[in-house]
Amino acid sequence: MTVENAVSVSELADRLPPSFTLGVASAAFQIEGALASGGRGPSGWDAFAEKPGVIVDGHSPAVACDHYNRFPEDVALMRDLGVDSYRFSISWPRIQPDGHGRLNEQGLDFYDRLIDHLLEAGISPMATLYHWDTPLPLEHDGGWMNRATAERFAEYSAAAGRRFGDRVAQWVTLNEPASVVLNGYALGVHAPGRDLLFNSLPAVHHQLLAHGLAVQALRSEGVTGGIGVTNLHSPVRPATGKLMDRLIATVFDLMLNRIYADPVLLGHYPRPPLIARPWFRALGRISDADLRTIHQPLDFYGLNYYYPTKVAAGRGPAESPTGPAEAMVRVPFHQEPFPEYSTTGFGWPVAPEHLGILLRELKDRYLDALPPVYITESGASFPEPDHVTGPIQDDNRINFIAGHLRHALEATAPGGIAHDVDLRGYYVWTLLDNFEWAAGYSQRFGLVHVDFDSLERTPKESYYWYQALGRARKKSAAAGS
Repeated sequence: MTVENAVSVSELADRLPPSFTLGVASAAFQIEGALASGGRGPSGWDAFAEKPGVIVDGHSPAVACDHYNRFPEDVALMRDLGVDSYRFSISWPRIQPDGHGRLNEQGLDFYDRLIDHLLEAGISPMATLYHWDTPLPLEHDGGWMNRATAERFAEYSAAAGRRFGDRVAQWVTLNEPASVVLNGYALGVHAPGRDLLFNSLPAVHHQLLAHGLAVQALRSEGVTGGIGVTNLHSPVRPATGKLMDRLIATVFDLMLNRIYADPVLLGHYPRPPLIARPWFRALGRISDADLRTIHQPLDFYGLNYYYPTKVAAGRGPAESPTGPAEAMVRVPFHQEPFPEYSTTGFGWPVAPEHLGILLRELKDRYLDALPPVYITESGASFPEPDHVTGPIQDDNRINFIAGHLRHALEATAPGGIAHDVDLRGYYVWTLLDNFEWAAGYSQRFGLVHVDFDSLERTPKESYYWYQALGRARKKSAAAGS
């Protein structure tokens, strides 16, 4: 560990409030494997991944990290890591293979065992109900373009609340509905592979409606944990000061950020600029009853932050932040790079200072309507070998986590630019290298290296750095008591 990183541990430990949550996050489809066992039904992502050419190198999610069978080993890694909380997702098709009706007892039993192991290890469970794995029968019926999917999601949420509601400390209804719509329904680079562009907007409303119905369902089941939602947010900047670039930045901010957060936190959709209103026509007229359902009181707000976004008017290359996207050549704007920043394996800019700026923007926009905030995902992929014999010296990941956590803590400390944001935790994405959606196994985000041939887990130096941070925090708290 470099001197710079060792100092960061001490500095950050002193800045961490005693009750601040340090956690790690994952998603069921990316780590569980066991796709054809345990009574699990197929999801839209299973079908998408079987299409030729859509996943890098034809990688299959069928085994992934085999977490379904190896979860005790992974919980032991988290226990030794010393995290306060584990954010995992529940696989909807593992619980309800058809997306409605009968429940799969084997799937329910799996999550019972996982939650009990976490509690025995002193780790607080944060359960995400939807992390992109729509049951395939529902996808065949239109997926999130079909309003009925929201109603089916509420039924599944109620079942999960009944079974796990006495032990899950926090519930996340949806993870990144923006990514589902933009990558899956607008650009076609993720499941279900549709390239509807602006005609994908009904999928926005139906996911938000599902969120509101799920909050109601969980509360009707009397769950003891707090309830929130996780949205992807990125501060959007115009590439230049030109009028059209500034207008496009405003519109892109609506599409990426506000169209998901405004209805949840304020109870209404944002009004697009006049010139852009035809793009939003597919959203249709929204009833007041739907908006009331979406606008449920929340116990916390989950924020996933990876990078800022710069946009410019005019057509650009057939590229999206997650890979090639032919549909991008059909829209009258494109994203521009940030040459002043280094980049991750995905080519994303490493810009931790924009996290503090984003927290300020959220507070300015939502004021008292912004609940306590958890950064529910923050992390980076970097090129790493497929096979290792010991810990990887991944200083780039250590510096990414340290920089983003430091900027978040500085921004929300007294005198910081977002001092009035109630920031309560930070979850690293992710514990294990995993199946990174369309990128397959080519992008490694984990604190723990996974050999996808042997499935051997090897903690990286970032794992030991995060472990040291947690231990230093406890020492700092004990010294101050």
